[in-house]
Amino acid sequence: MFERRTKRRILQYLQEIPAVALLGPRQIGKTTLAREIASETPDSLYLDLENPRDAARFADPVRYLELHAERLAILDEIQRVPGLFRVLRGQIDERRRQGRRFGQFLLLGSASDALLRQSSESLAGRIVYEELSGLDALEVGDGRETLWIRGGFPDAFTARSDAASARWRLNFVRTYLERDIPQFGVRVPAETLRRFWTMLAHRQGGLLNASELARSLDVSVPAVTRYVDLLSDLMLVRRLPPYFVNVGKRLVKSPKVYIRDSGVLHSLLGLGTLDDVLSHPVAGASWEGFVIENLIAAAPFGTDAWFYRTRAGAEIDLLLLLPDRRLWAIEVKRSTAPRAARGFELAASDLGVAERFVVYPGREAFPLSGAATAVPLTDLMARLEALA
Repeated sequence: MFERRTKRRILQYLQEIPAVALLGPRQIGKTTLAREIASETPDSLYLDLENPRDAARFADPVRYLELHAERLAILDEIQRVPGLFRVLRGQIDERRRQGRRFGQFLLLGSASDALLRQSSESLAGRIVYEELSGLDALEVGDGRETLWIRGGFPDAFTARSDAASARWRLNFVRTYLERDIPQFGVRVPAETLRRFWTMLAHRQGGLLNASELARSLDVSVPAVTRYVDLLSDLMLVRRLPPYFVNVGKRLVKSPKVYIRDSGVLHSLLGLGTLDDVLSHPVAGASWEGFVIENLIAAAPFGTDAWFYRTRAGAEIDLLLLLPDRRLWAIEVKRSTAPRAARGFELAASDLGVAERFVVYPGREAFPLSGAATAVPLTDLMARLEALA
């Protein structure tokens, strides 16, 4: 068992608001975390709506929830019950009239556009969303290198060997394409989506060029946009937007695209071991994506993330706007002897950032020439976490 930081935030939200939605891809650990919360919450109720027995108990949700109005109801696989959010709205409003204002529902599901739209329309002002990403570098302790290679899905990370982990990830990709995605009503051939997902892996950390991808797949540009939207909604792909500001320079305006889980990225490229990854051209971009995902996961609630790049080549890999409106500029290096690139320093000066960091795979923080500091990934994560 790993102690997930998300757990603390969920318990806090349950003291402040009626409903909390825990979102994330399948097999990321939502059910395990929910059951742990249930075991620590007196008189809570857990229902898996994908389980026929639990689904049968929930056939009349209004009556069932009225019978258990005093309990925290944990509802898993909520996308299985269309119209559930309208029922929850009525239950929340009725309980508010009776004086109960928070801690009523913990909802688990995969993040799809339809699910988020239904919940935001029905439960506006009554729900908060919390994303559960994979295991991160702070949660696994000394297993950071293994985490980078195998990714943050718990079963992949804890597999007995690299080969077993690779098999799990390949099965995960196949199951998502052949079973899970069609359940969301998406009519895209699994082989087409696999090819697209693999193309994105080869372009890890690159600018999104929908026209080029459309030509390679022999589909339309709108189709490529739909595929990116789908994988982003399911938290499998991250579109990192560019930062726009009037600094008198020509800026890149296309988003960068990353496969969010480094283990899935490596499996899509057929890379099973550390040696495989380090000898592949994707190694630098893979490390960059891994660092970005970990830092965003550790950032306090309300933090916005971008990248910044000018046409002249000045670039910041990750730009974080913290809740107190300070900007942090972050460059990612795989080298054990890092230095801040001149383009990074120029971009940071243009934007007037408060802090400049170069994240590298070492274990010691030290100042670099200029205003930047070289820091290990976990040191910067801990610093971000302390701001929450």
